[in-house]
This record gives sequence, structure tokens and C-alpha cells, in this order.
Amino acid sequence: MIGDKGMMGGSTPMMLLSLLEEKERYGYEMIRELEERSEQAFRFKEGTLYPVLHRMESAGLVEAYLKTGETGKSRRYYRITKKGRAVLADEKKQWEKFCGSVERVIGGAVHAHG
Repeated sequence: MIGDKGMMGGSTPMMLLSLLEEKERYGYEMIRELEERSEQAFRFKEGTLYPVLHRMESAGLVEAYLKTGETGKSRRYYRITKKGRAVLADEKKQWEKFCGSVERVIGGAVHAHG
């Protein structure tokens, strides 16, 4: 599990939008997928995830709807909106730039001093 919640918290909306860009999902499904893909580094409780989803919904990045599954149980599903896709594309560009900058600093690049 990632220890720095600040680092993780800032990237949570981007990770959720990335999952929703692939397909519509319900909350617990997103929790499981984040844990699996991150090899258990990202572990969310429902009480942590849903406030983030609700903020994203209020911002117009995702929309929620109820859907009845095979078991007959109604679940709240989320799908990414057009605005959410635009925000995700922008955040991915910023993230790649940030990661590249960090890598240049910590990667031990040798610079000649003149």
C-alpha cells in the first residue's frame, strides 16, 4: 500500500476516470480493479471512494445511474462524461510531464559542470 496519502489522493480522480474511460463501472468494481492493477498498492474503502466520485459527479466529470444486475440487486454505476474525457486527457499529459521531470531528477542523470 502506498504510504503517502497526499500523493495518492491527488491522482485518485485520474485513476478513476481512466477506469471509467474503459467501461462503466460501479464503486466496488472500481475498488477491486484499482487494487488488482496496482498489485495492492492502492486500497480504498468505500467511505473514501464515494466522496471522490460524488465530487467528480458534481464537477460534471462523471454521471451516475442505477442499473439492476444479474442478481436483481440495483447498483449505482458511473460513466465518464465528455468533460471528464477532456479533463482526463489533460491530466494524463500533465502527469507524463511530471513523471518525466521527476525521473530526470532522481534518475541520476550526469551533467557536466563547466
